[in-house]
Amino acid sequence: MIALLARRFAGLLLTLLIVSLLIFTVMDLLPGDPASIMLGTSASPETLAALRHDLGLDQPLILRYGQWLTGVFSGDLGQSYTYGVPVAALIVERLAVTLPLALMAIVLSVAIALPLGALAAARRGGILAVIATVFSQVSIAVPGFWVGLLLIILFSTTLGLMPAGGFPGWRAGLLPALQALVMPAIALAMPQAGVLTRVARSAVLETMHEDFARTAVAKGLSRSAVLWRHVVPNALIPILTVIGLQFTFLIAGAVLVENVFNLPGLGRLALQALAQRDIIVMQDVVLFFAALVIVMNFIVDLSYLAIDPRMRKTV
Repeated sequence: MIALLARRFAGLLLTLLIVSLLIFTVMDLLPGDPASIMLGTSASPETLAALRHDLGLDQPLILRYGQWLTGVFSGDLGQSYTYGVPVAALIVERLAVTLPLALMAIVLSVAIALPLGALAAARRGGILAVIATVFSQVSIAVPGFWVGLLLIILFSTTLGLMPAGGFPGWRAGLLPALQALVMPAIALAMPQAGVLTRVARSAVLETMHEDFARTAVAKGLSRSAVLWRHVVPNALIPILTVIGLQFTFLIAGAVLVENVFNLPGLGRLALQALAQRDIIVMQDVVLFFAALVIVMNFIVDLSYLAIDPRMRKTV
C-alpha cells in the first residue's frame, strides 16, 4: 500500500511539473504586452523597457519559468501586475467565494441525482425513469449561465425573493452570504446533476445484475433494502469518479456563472486577469485549477481502495 501511494504521489508531482511548463509556455505565447497595457499606448520605449525590466519580462523564458516554479514551491506566487498585491492573497480571498459555491453545487447535484438515478434504475419503465430521462436531457442541454439568468428573472426581478447578484462577504453574516450563493449554486448544479443522474442510473442498473444482488433478493430482503444497502454502495466507484471530476469542473468552470451573478470568485478573477493581461495571476490561477484536478483525481483513486475491498486485495 505504501509503495502504491508513493508511486501515485510521484506521478502526481511529475504531472504537475509538466502541466506547469505547458501553462507557462502558453501564457508567454499569448498576444499583448503587460507593460504596454499597464502604461498605455503613449508610453515611451525607454519607460516600457524599464518596466519590462522591473517585471522581469526581458529575461529568457527558461529563467523566468525557473523563478516562477521556485516561487510556487516556496509559497511565493508573485505579485499581481494589476492589483499590486501578492497573488496568493488574491487566490485565498476569491477562493472564499468559489469554494463554498462549488461545495453547495456539488451537494445539490448529488442530492438530486443519486436518489433519482437509483430509483429510476430500480423502477425501469415507471414514471421515475421517465422523469430521470427528461431531467437529465434538459439539464445537460441548458447551459448553467442560462439557468442563472432564468433564476434572476424569476426570483429576483419578478418575485423579489432573492438578490440578483453580488456578494456581501462572510462578515455580513452566514445567512446573507449563503443567500447570495443559492441561485448561483443551483445554476452550477443543474447541468452536473443531469450528467450524474445518467451515470448513477447506469451504474445501479449494472450492479443490480450482479450475483450478490440476486442472492440478497433470494434471501427475502426487500427491494428497498437490496437497493440502498447492497446495490448503491457497490455502484459508487463510477459515481465517485464523476463527482470528483464535477467538483473540479465546478470550481474551474464557474467563470460564466460568477460573472452572471457578479460574484468575486476565482473564475471572475481569471477572466479579469485575462482582460488586463495580468500574466502572473493567470498563470497561478490556471495552475491552481490544474493542481486541483490532479489532486482530486488522486483522492478519488484512494477512495476506491476505501470503498471496494476487492481493490485492496488486488493491491
